[in-house]
Amino acid sequence: MSAPVPSLRDFAIGQLHDLLRAAGLAESAESAAKLLGEALGPGGGLPLSAVPHWPSSVADDHTPVEFSVALARNEHPVVRMIVEPLAGQPGKRANLGAALDVLDGLAARHQVRLGLLDRVRDLFLPEDPQGEFAFWYSLIVGREAAPGVKVYLNPDVRGRESATALVAEALARLGLDAALPSVSRNALRRDGLDRFSFFALDLTDESRARVKTYVSHEDAVIADVVRAAQAAPDVDPALLTDVCEIACGGDGPFSRRPLMSSYTFLSGDTDRPSGYSLYIPVRDYVQDDLEACERVLSIMVRCGFDPSPFFMALASLVRRPLGEGVGLIAHVSLRLGRPRPGVTVYLSSEAYAVTPPRTRALSA
Repeated sequence: MSAPVPSLRDFAIGQLHDLLRAAGLAESAESAAKLLGEALGPGGGLPLSAVPHWPSSVADDHTPVEFSVALARNEHPVVRMIVEPLAGQPGKRANLGAALDVLDGLAARHQVRLGLLDRVRDLFLPEDPQGEFAFWYSLIVGREAAPGVKVYLNPDVRGRESATALVAEALARLGLDAALPSVSRNALRRDGLDRFSFFALDLTDESRARVKTYVSHEDAVIADVVRAAQAAPDVDPALLTDVCEIACGGDGPFSRRPLMSSYTFLSGDTDRPSGYSLYIPVRDYVQDDLEACERVLSIMVRCGFDPSPFFMALASLVRRPLGEGVGLIAHVSLRLGRPRPGVTVYLSSEAYAVTPPRTRALSA
């Protein structure tokens, strides 16, 4: 008799338990697993199959969950999950409805605050959402507090041509309109190549909540992201340059998945962000996950981090030789400035499929 097919929810929760144990966060497993189960929505109960029930853009194989481990100096590792809620019969409108139902449940049962989201909800949540997604969750599990919740919204939700105006209005409603010129001047310099791609909010007390804007840089060179980082204080351009070169194997142009800048606004910010992060899709610039692992280790050395937490996290999820696929190690990000400078490594679930390794010519 064949074993029963697990649901997407059960599979992802099993991975989460392994990852939390590896990160020294096993005591948070019960609350984090419950939160992940809720965030996946009704579609999380669908069985794993050869073909995903929804082409989620969270991951290359369309798994609607991606894990990450965030490292900061003199702090315990933090585990995060990006989650796209799915309806029982997934679709753009149905998934948005499922996400909002999840939000109601989170507000009733968890310590989430909707004040910031309520100010921009009508901008980002139309009845007929466009783009690849409308609403994602980020679930954040650390040692010292209950799991945190962040939401990702899509600036393209009313069409790509409206994205900049949408973000500008959202920043204005949140009292950050004076910061837009600095972001635009440094990050939106190349018409048609630099664009807003995400808008994110912490669902916590406004005194502690972050507002984040993300800008994708198509066909960028390192000089473009170094310029983009100048919108924030306390950015080390030499470190930024070195990490980008290590991750991508050169100085560009980077013509596969784009590099992405992120700006973090904290309470009290008005005319510029407190922090800057660069997100690098390392999987697009390597032959396989073995090479990606080597590059991440080099980044850890350059940034002065103990690689052990990364090794432990990777070992908890890997189910195959690293050289037999590419994309398990999906992104690496460098966080500069406030509130928690450090490095984050993003790890794919690979619930549905493994992307074959590239040839050496294609990864060069």
